Amino acid sequence: MVKISELEQVKKCSGTYVLAVNDTLNVIHGKWKLPIIGSLHFGKKRFKELAREIPKITPRMLSKELKDLEVNGIVTRTVHGTIPVTVEYELTKSGESFNDVLDVMVKWGLQHRKNFMGKR
Repeated sequence: MVKISELEQVKKCSGTYVLAVNDTLNVIHGKWKLPIIGSLHFGKKRFKELAREIPKITPRMLSKELKDLEVNGIVTRTVHGTIPVTVEYELTKSGESFNDVLDVMVKWGLQHRKNFMGKR
């Protein structure tokens, strides 16, 4: 977790601030990563559970995005030696720390929708 004093220092330097934003975007870029992280926010899930919870994602894309999130240390993949093999995905500590960001995004999205739809 970033200390407040460290965050205040970053806010004083636009270059460092932009670099940190880009680092975040490099990990979560794409259409599907945030919905996957959001789904795993509620606990471990098997592949099929994730596929059912995220409308319109193809199995191929889900597999690709899960691998990418695993490489970036956001998701862990656990293979259980059952027959058939069971694979579960869950957020790492780093992935769990992203929940605060998601909560702020959800709050903003709800307020924006209310304001935007209210003007139409």
